[in-house]
Amino acid sequence: MNKDNSAPAFPSDSNEFGSVLGMSLRDYFAAKALQGYLANAWQAETLDSLGESAAQQMETVAEISYAMADAMLAARSA
Repeated sequence: MNKDNSAPAFPSDSNEFGSVLGMSLRDYFAAKALQGYLANAWQAETLDSLGESAAQQMETVAEISYAMADAMLAARSA
């Protein structure tokens, strides 16, 4: 699967102005995973205990969110 070309999360028909596909399903799943991850206070404590800078923590959370999105996409095709 090409991660950058996954199906749109909210597909719509084209009109006289063209088509707007919006965010990909992968981005939508990653956003949902990110929301759940950040809503969990235990996860924040775990990140703080790693001793990473705030920027490193944000990168770690983004990587985790996209890994979860990839797993959800893989589960859909299984």
